Amino acid sequence: MGRITSALLLLAVAVCYAVAVVSGEGERREERFVLRDVKRVVKTDAGEMKVVRGSKGCISEWPNIHVGFVTMEPNSLFIPQYLDSDLILFIRRGEARIGSIYKDELTERRLKSGDVYRISAGSTFYLVNTADGQQLDVICSIEKSDSIGWGTFQSFFIGGGSYPTSVLAGFERSTLSTALNVSESQVSRILTGQSSGPIISLSNTNSNLDSHQSRVWTQFLEMRHHERVQCLMRMAMHSEEEEVTEKEEEPIMRSFRKLLNSVFGKELSGNEVGRSSKKPHSYNLFNKKPDFENDYGSSVALDQSDYSPLRHSGVGLYLVNLNAGSMMAPHLNPTATEYGIVLRGSGTIQIVFPNGTLATNAQVSEGDVFWIPRYFPFCQIASGSGPFEFFGFTTSAGINQPQFLVGSDSVLQSMRGPAFAAAFGVSEERLKKIVNAQSESIILPPGSA
Repeated sequence: MGRITSALLLLAVAVCYAVAVVSGEGERREERFVLRDVKRVVKTDAGEMKVVRGSKGCISEWPNIHVGFVTMEPNSLFIPQYLDSDLILFIRRGEARIGSIYKDELTERRLKSGDVYRISAGSTFYLVNTADGQQLDVICSIEKSDSIGWGTFQSFFIGGGSYPTSVLAGFERSTLSTALNVSESQVSRILTGQSSGPIISLSNTNSNLDSHQSRVWTQFLEMRHHERVQCLMRMAMHSEEEEVTEKEEEPIMRSFRKLLNSVFGKELSGNEVGRSSKKPHSYNLFNKKPDFENDYGSSVALDQSDYSPLRHSGVGLYLVNLNAGSMMAPHLNPTATEYGIVLRGSGTIQIVFPNGTLATNAQVSEGDVFWIPRYFPFCQIASGSGPFEFFGFTTSAGINQPQFLVGSDSVLQSMRGPAFAAAFGVSEERLKKIVNAQSESIILPPGSA
């Protein structure tokens, strides 16, 4: 059985290489590893979301992570929704408030630049830009569930109306009328009031209807935490044309909570908020002490031992800073495929095929997304003009322990000896001299040094 498995793996690698050679005739090599498939999935006056589709490569077992970029204007809201995918949010710039359902409770956290936060697939959440006068920039990994095969990922909006459409709109009006214990006309008002899009402004500079919606959301965000739980869905029932009286409002709110009860498993209650002792929390990547640092740069890795929610997603994170001209030494990831996003500066990504030929020598700059298959040797080199900073996700929440091939703490150092020298066809003394010439490890100085 072991021989058969090994043979199949060798065949898969051979097929990969053959496909690469054939496709390389009419395609630049770097295009396979610098991801260009960008799709705008949300666009409103208050913000947008773009998604860069991940690459599975030619071996179906290679995991596939998509990378999302969310931009929100000051005082804006990404309305309540849930996804068919796990999300790992990284706040690149700005401040935010995230509200999500965890164990039938509304849990809220304030996030700042550098914070990491996980939202599990199927968990309803909303996101608010809370910084005064500052744009919010979020980078997220999107790890798609196997249960649905539609596109990159699928949003299910709880809030919504004519745009976006709430998932509740798919039910018959009579069904919702019965479920909510209100008239069908009231149901219709709920499902047609929102028209500003998935990301809405909370300012009062829009049309009358939009201003009313903004005031309602603003009031919601100013409430105490437990009051938000009770009012989350009640707010959507207010209408500019026909206000609901206080006497009518409370039964409607209770009805809507009963409907949510069928989705989340039990009734949401303000009295239950805060009981969970292990609510989701965030982790600030910028505040983490570097795992490695020298005169030429630094690197930080975040895994499940640092941030426990990652163990449920199988995704890790990292942040690398290289000084001008410096190099992250040639290495490989033995347990994970890596996705990187350039945050600042520019540099070069070199990736090598299993047969020892150059797979790519890609120039990348701010905003570019690249990926590196598991096992493939690679290195990153900063341009000589300035620092090179990149952040990313790996497809393993465990300790990755990259294996460095070159440097003072590398495979070349560990394995040197007569047998290793013979493998290169040189004397042991000559190999020792070459290997010892580099006194630095992991992050190496510029060539001129």
